[in-house]
Amino acid sequence: MSLSSLNNAHHENQHDMVNALLSGVRLKGLEYRRVDISAPFGLRFGEGADKQLAYFHFIGQGSAFLRTRNGTVQQLACGDAVLIPCAGVHDLYSEDHVSLVSIDAFEKVPLCDSTAEISACDLKVCRSRDNFIFSCAMEFDLGWLHPLAHLKPEVMHIETVPNHDPQIPILLDVMTKELMAKRPGYGVILTRLADVVAAAILRRWVETGCNVCGWVEAMRDPKLAQVLSALHRDPGRQWSVADMAIEMGVSRSVFAERFTELTQYTPQQYLGNLRMRLASQWISHDNLSLDDIANRLGYSSTASFSRAFKRMTGIPPGAVRRGVYPE
Repeated sequence: MSLSSLNNAHHENQHDMVNALLSGVRLKGLEYRRVDISAPFGLRFGEGADKQLAYFHFIGQGSAFLRTRNGTVQQLACGDAVLIPCAGVHDLYSEDHVSLVSIDAFEKVPLCDSTAEISACDLKVCRSRDNFIFSCAMEFDLGWLHPLAHLKPEVMHIETVPNHDPQIPILLDVMTKELMAKRPGYGVILTRLADVVAAAILRRWVETGCNVCGWVEAMRDPKLAQVLSALHRDPGRQWSVADMAIEMGVSRSVFAERFTELTQYTPQQYLGNLRMRLASQWISHDNLSLDDIANRLGYSSTASFSRAFKRMTGIPPGAVRRGVYPE
């Protein structure tokens, strides 16, 4: 096989793995707000939420400081977009010591379903000094067995360097123009763009920095990447460690050592975790029967699958369907 073919195969394996890791993610916008506000201002988000939500914020004009629920402060400039996976109560404000007002306390003008406009501008201030912020509360479900669940950073930033995602600077520029022009239907367009940019932030993190189960390091090894891709493509195959070693083209002992070193799991542990993550997704989101899941994952019977699921997760698969998850 030529070097070019090897590189293409490696790229395809990486693509397969990113798809696999993102397949269980549910990112859904619930409430969108276009905020026009004059400085000084202090906005508090996340108060009174009945469940843990993610928040997406985009600064279309002006700037703001973001203070997270853990007290970390960072400045956001015009054109910056962030996704806060487990946001809790957090603040956007113009300067230190400003009074904070809950975003829910402002009068809202509906623009379309789930989207509203908030205007709190000082009429004595030049409009060029107004701050335009587009915010969205989102459901961000990684699944309780998904390997990303415990590895999310406090704040995810979008990469605006064209070499990373050439379309993102364009999308952000369109968002800015829609925020400022307020053309008919701009609320609908902004919600769609916000969803796309938030998903792109998540994808970029998965591709470059999350190191889920050591997969970022593992995917740098083309031969091991080939094995991981094969496992994700066919998790129901009766894989043995010897089969995986043959897929990699090395001895069983070399393969097992290399695999465990990079992923922090034995090959069979990794395969078992992968199967249970998929099963959890198919139960909770796709509503597949246990018979179908057992068959897809290579178990001889529903009973054997159920026993394996409970042994590895601590709860029976039926509990997942009822929305009961382990601590």
